[in-house]
Amino acid sequence: MAITAAQVKELREMTGAGMMDCKKALTETNGDMDQAVEYLREKGLAKAQKKASRIAAEGLCKTLVAEDGQSAVVVEVNSETDFVAKNEKFQNYVAQVAEQALKTEAADIEAFLAEEWIHEAGKSVKDALAAQVAVIGENMNIRRFQQVKEDAGFVASYIHMGGKIGVLVDVQSDVVNDSVKDMAKNIAMQIAALKPQYTSRDEVSAEYIEHEKEVLLAQIKNDPKESQKPEKVIAGMVNGRINKELKEICLLDQVYVKAEDGKQTVGQYVQQIAKENGASIVIKGFVRYETGEGIEKKQEDFAAEVAAQMNM
Repeated sequence: MAITAAQVKELREMTGAGMMDCKKALTETNGDMDQAVEYLREKGLAKAQKKASRIAAEGLCKTLVAEDGQSAVVVEVNSETDFVAKNEKFQNYVAQVAEQALKTEAADIEAFLAEEWIHEAGKSVKDALAAQVAVIGENMNIRRFQQVKEDAGFVASYIHMGGKIGVLVDVQSDVVNDSVKDMAKNIAMQIAALKPQYTSRDEVSAEYIEHEKEVLLAQIKNDPKESQKPEKVIAGMVNGRINKELKEICLLDQVYVKAEDGKQTVGQYVQQIAKENGASIVIKGFVRYETGEGIEKKQEDFAAEVAAQMNM
């Protein structure tokens, strides 16, 4: 029996399920609308799609390092509430997503969701996600993942606040011992706490520096007292403020949080550990994920939420 676009549209409006899922449901049930609805419900797809409009801004970040220590991944999986994020089933599922992401060759989330779920043959990652939504009862979303590989050293990982922040650090080193690993862990903790944007100044574009200089110069010119200073002094002020900003946003320029003298930079700390261990160490990069960053959370008061549910 040929399935029409009108039938697909009707089923989609009834269940909120995806277009291709609706088409498949109608094909499997020979166009019987009631059976197609039940088909989608049984698959957990209708329920999952209905929840898809709800904002998932909580959840967990999870890191996983390969046994050889030379590759790792960080993933972010979102849920609607922090309560679910603390649920053991959800945490186990996120761990499975991390295992999948460590092995995947997918270039983006779309390709990742389409590949076969390694934990159950015959299911895609997207199918497994829909099944979890049906079981847990909240909208969920595999938001992002990033792999880091380092053949000439290792990858360090750190999870902060039970999964609120996940960090990976790419460490190139010809010596890999406990001292060097501790250093990498300390740097990962620094990244979690102080949120640098770049590894070193080399990564900061000339365009960014120029733009910041223009902003700072405008600020000085708009200040009645500072604008009266000689141009040479103003230029020095701008450069001084740029350097101060770079020390805040560049990891290796940041003051190391555990520095005893309160002055040692992260870069100097790395050099110290390298010297103590007769090693050549380079911090090549890092990844920092924070759960829900950049997602606009829907604000509703409790009374309004209860009222909304009672009117459903």
